[in-house]
Amino acid sequence: MYTPPFFKQDRAASLKFAEERGFGTMCAFDGKKPVASPLPFYLTYAADGTPQAAFHVARHNPLLKLADGAASWLLAVNGPDAYVSPDWYVSPDQVPTWLYQSVHLSGPVRMLSDDELAVQIATLSDKFENWLLPKKPWTSDKMTAGRLETMKKAIVGLVMTVEEVEGSFKLNQHKSDADYAAIANALSAGDAVAKQLSDLMRQARPQVFADDTNMLEGSAS
Repeated sequence: MYTPPFFKQDRAASLKFAEERGFGTMCAFDGKKPVASPLPFYLTYAADGTPQAAFHVARHNPLLKLADGAASWLLAVNGPDAYVSPDWYVSPDQVPTWLYQSVHLSGPVRMLSDDELAVQIATLSDKFENWLLPKKPWTSDKMTAGRLETMKKAIVGLVMTVEEVEGSFKLNQHKSDADYAAIANALSAGDAVAKQLSDLMRQARPQVFADDTNMLEGSAS
């Protein structure tokens, strides 16, 4: 991933983002063309601390034939993104751009055993069911006898040994405080995704917005 220094994220921050997002596009090369599938995943760690991305695919997914444990695959994990108009800046002579968060994990992929797949299914569903708390988490115990085993035959578990971690969070870090605040404020008036980026910008450079906060507190007193 091409990442200017201003936007580059360290390994820990990139892995944290990927784990919290839990959904990405897995890409491989079949010798002639790229093959890709969007899918959920979770991260785990080997005894030596090496990250591993665990996921599964349908048995007929063309990715499966490429899981030889040697060729490197790419897992692209994206967060919120939004267009930025030059009109929103305070400074003149700006150009259109796009703000975003993205992490790429890459490494070889191998197939899991049936026992490993059973653990993966339970771990994956538990991860995302916890997002829905206080709803009582769904578990496979709610399925009728034999149904889960039948469905498991239609999928294959896979795990990537993550050898490279790349992260790019483009949030206008290279802009002046005035321009930075102007873009964050403009995005805050946009859709839900644009608002997410605005919040991220405010969290990354809170001192820029301190005066706004003080003004609001003053008007409320």
